[in-house]
Amino acid sequence: MVAFSLAAYEAFLTGHDDTPIVMLNLLRFEPEGGRDRYLRYISMAKPILERFGARILFGGNGLPVLTEGEAQAWDAVVLVQYPRRSAFNDMVADPEYQKAFQVGSSAIADIVLQPFERDSHIN
Repeated sequence: MVAFSLAAYEAFLTGHDDTPIVMLNLLRFEPEGGRDRYLRYISMAKPILERFGARILFGGNGLPVLTEGEAQAWDAVVLVQYPRRSAFNDMVADPEYQKAFQVGSSAIADIVLQPFERDSHIN
């Protein structure tokens, strides 16, 4: 199930809108056909992402967690770069994206979406 936290989403949109952001997508698929439906969503979403100036930087399958503690393994991770926060917001509101989102949403058992902005002190 994919649902935005309204407060977090509003806070995200009020941030500086003049720099790229990278959206971390941690994904756990539905057991019955979730991965296949997600791949169909990606095919539908790629041209839409491009239309909004976004691109997938990395997508990969999860391997076993190497740390101890309560860390949960994820089936996959996708990093998507958007030119600005408003581009993400505009894409989410796009009717064509909404159709693709229905396919993607049906594929997901659990998800974490977390935006990141570049920190010049790290790289």
